[in-house]
Amino acid sequence: MALDQQTKMTPAEIDEVLARHETGVLSLAQGDEPYAIPISYGYDPEERRFYMRLVSTPESQKRQFLSSSPSVRLVVYEEEGETYRSVIAEGSLDRITTDEMTTERIVQYGQAKRPLFEIWGESKRDLDIKLYELTADSLNGRRIELVAED
Repeated sequence: MALDQQTKMTPAEIDEVLARHETGVLSLAQGDEPYAIPISYGYDPEERRFYMRLVSTPESQKRQFLSSSPSVRLVVYEEEGETYRSVIAEGSLDRITTDEMTTERIVQYGQAKRPLFEIWGESKRDLDIKLYELTADSLNGRRIELVAED
């Protein structure tokens, strides 16, 4: 019989997981109504900040949830053999305007995958692309390993 051994990840391990990946699930809420979407991101380990390009359509739920300036959670996870790792970032999502763009921000947004417009049924001119940053108020990671029992 095998047992699961769960351990808390160090900040360095958390940064390694976040650097290895560029996608996760962003969760938002309005009142009692949750909303979760897959997203791509760029990550700055020194600032513990995530950079996202989010695309929405005029009547989309995503646009409605983003307009409420919600607190958010971003979950990034991986499974490798008998080891499972997950990282949860919590904080506020801030919209970045073109006036706020700097060279450093442009580099970070360049690391986030661009949305594939071909997946959208709407015309490209109906899509709203906004830049957001998530500065993690808390950033936690867990590693679960399947350990063979002696």
